[in-house]
Amino acid sequence: MLNRATVAGSEPLHVSILAIPEAVVSTLSGIFDVMNAFAILPPPGNAPGQAPPFRVEIVGLQPGPLQLASGVPTSVHRGIASLEATDIVIVPSVLLGPDGWQKGRHPELVEWLRAMHGRGALLCSACSGVFLLAETGLFDGMDATVHFGYARAFAAAYPAVPIHPERVLVVAGRREELITSGASMTWHDLVLYLIARHAGATAAQAMARFFALQWHQDGLAPYIVFEGRSDHGDRAVQAAQDWLATHFSVADPLQGMLRQTGLTERTFKRRFTGATGLSPIAYVQRLRVEDAKRRLERTEASVDEISWKVGYEEPAFFRRLFRRLTGLAPGAYRRRFRIPDYARPRQEAQEDRPGGKPAMTAGVMAPGKIRAGRT
Repeated sequence: MLNRATVAGSEPLHVSILAIPEAVVSTLSGIFDVMNAFAILPPPGNAPGQAPPFRVEIVGLQPGPLQLASGVPTSVHRGIASLEATDIVIVPSVLLGPDGWQKGRHPELVEWLRAMHGRGALLCSACSGVFLLAETGLFDGMDATVHFGYARAFAAAYPAVPIHPERVLVVAGRREELITSGASMTWHDLVLYLIARHAGATAAQAMARFFALQWHQDGLAPYIVFEGRSDHGDRAVQAAQDWLATHFSVADPLQGMLRQTGLTERTFKRRFTGATGLSPIAYVQRLRVEDAKRRLERTEASVDEISWKVGYEEPAFFRRLFRRLTGLAPGAYRRRFRIPDYARPRQEAQEDRPGGKPAMTAGVMAPGKIRAGRT
């Protein structure tokens, strides 16, 4: 079906960016600036004289000033009571407090979101904004994404919503009307998707160039820092995890874990997998790859050398494993996450160049070896 925003002479789509006290100002203002740019900048992706495809407002429970989670105030343009219909609703990132997301704090907003969906609106979230959207019940049984740092909290709060924190953008629903974006800056992907969907690919590309926005086409797996579960209450498994934290690169980590626990191999594997969600070997692999990521970021060591230091004799196996777990080859990961020379102190940048003295990685252990085929 042709969206009315794409028809010459039609009214622009109304975009409601929902402001709540838990909202993060950077995401809210960034989304507003980009989607509102068609109205205030020289035509970046539409022909001169063409009406902007979007009319953007910050909406909330009441119009007027509202202090956001960071303490920075914003101005709510319109209260939801005066807004009977809208085309796109976007809930920006929210900041979870020490007690997590408090359900039931915004019943009027949740009811309004249900009503807008019933009248045809797209419901979108940036990062953790999905916590509020999930209260509507409309996402139950629908795939979604959220910041990987909040994934466990979200799964505990909304077990009926399948969550995929490694995905950048998830579009679900019969009308493709339930849209969630992942960690932090993936609001870039969200707004570019909405622009491409309703104003065309040319407009989205123009906005990406103008604002230097990024499509996170490699997914979010490279950004996720592995942290093994420790809330399981199994003391034997915890003892094995504590030992692994400094011995993951030894030649036979499984035997080392068995010595720490005193359990039989079969019992240990069953309990470890049940407690952590990973088999012992998969857990070791993630610890090794995590250490390799830090070495790639902070040192000039070759990939072959890093492979050996984290526990693998065969670099080819290590490269395949690294790519499978992070979505990037080791060299590509280094280019993505290494601090560029122009952003580093001059002396440090010079020392880390080939031929100079490489910076040492803090907190890494002495190398060990393991046959590639065993883990």
